[in-house]
Amino acid sequence: MSQPARTLAGSVGAVETRYLDLPRPVRLDCGRDLHPVRVAYETYGTLSPRRDNVVLVCHALSGDAHAAGVSTAPAEAGTRDGFGAEERDGVGGRALGWWDGMIGPGKAFDTDRFFVVSTNLLGGCRGTTGPSSVDPATGRPYGPDFPVITVADMVRTQRAFLDALGIERLAAVAGGSLGGMQALEWAVRYPGQVDAVVAIASTHALHPQGVAWNAIARESILRDPAWQGGRYYGTGRAPDAGMGVGRMVGHITYLSGPALSEKFGRRLQHADDLRYTITEPEFEVESYLRHQADAFVKRFDANTYLYLSRALTYFDLARRHGGGSLARALAGVEARTLLIAFSSDWLYPPSASEEIERALRAAGKPVSYELIDAPYGHDCFLLEEARQTPIIRRFLGGAG
Repeated sequence: MSQPARTLAGSVGAVETRYLDLPRPVRLDCGRDLHPVRVAYETYGTLSPRRDNVVLVCHALSGDAHAAGVSTAPAEAGTRDGFGAEERDGVGGRALGWWDGMIGPGKAFDTDRFFVVSTNLLGGCRGTTGPSSVDPATGRPYGPDFPVITVADMVRTQRAFLDALGIERLAAVAGGSLGGMQALEWAVRYPGQVDAVVAIASTHALHPQGVAWNAIARESILRDPAWQGGRYYGTGRAPDAGMGVGRMVGHITYLSGPALSEKFGRRLQHADDLRYTITEPEFEVESYLRHQADAFVKRFDANTYLYLSRALTYFDLARRHGGGSLARALAGVEARTLLIAFSSDWLYPPSASEEIERALRAAGKPVSYELIDAPYGHDCFLLEEARQTPIIRRFLGGAG
């Protein structure tokens, strides 16, 4: 297949997602053992003879293992769904990795230096075992019988996956949003196995407003009659309407008011006057949200959305590791930490990164914090690649 011209410079080229079945069960926080577990993954760059140049990249809620390069089997709808992605990438965006601008020769995660690994996280629907996977006990998809999972369970699965590859230590673990939560969990859970952490637009615990918005998104799925108690596989009916509304809600939380005003304002969709309709979009922003919903349901599973949304709301480093104290939770961290936040991100606000920075500094831990003034809200971690790149390259010991 031909590659979009924009991927040629600094691209890792054509990539294929691979799969690995873990040899042993994964013990989960809920008390269950999950087996078998399959992990979808991609790698970029060359593993050093000492296996000491590995960077694990962790994706956010709607991502997958395809983080960079051009997929040899692109999905109907790609994961590069940040604000304005279609204008930026065109049709070729379906084949591009969700962090393609950050991974490759000379990029933030430089594949001339590092062996970059990206996995689809536990509970996912893009190749790693999740609710849509077949339960060996029944021969049918797990659906609601899939165990409730946590960010810690995702990280345990990643640890087991790397063990299977013979990789003991990470030069860095990085991610944005839910990916940043995984990176922080790695630093706390496996302190002697991580040299550096890059947590972008993330938090040590989702703020109550974020918990509330996630609850609304889940309720929209749960109240869709086509959800059928989570057993919709093979019925010919799926809760696309509910998940579409959930995606609309989630997508708005990823943006900022000024960004929406600049892109859409109050412009009408089809005419210079109102059409006096309840059921059809009148404004461009309404049409945009419907388009986002329609694209999302083509590539994502509703049960996976429920499980991953719940996992990120459960995440709380202080409660889990510090008896309520963030300082105690981070006391054992050995990795150097880079925190990047964005001024307009109200879902994962800069104050959350600042709290982590203060706790690490108080414990005498090496930490750097960068606040980027940018207007696009939480989606900045996907959009402001050029401004993040020199920061990350300096932190990881490369040229700025």
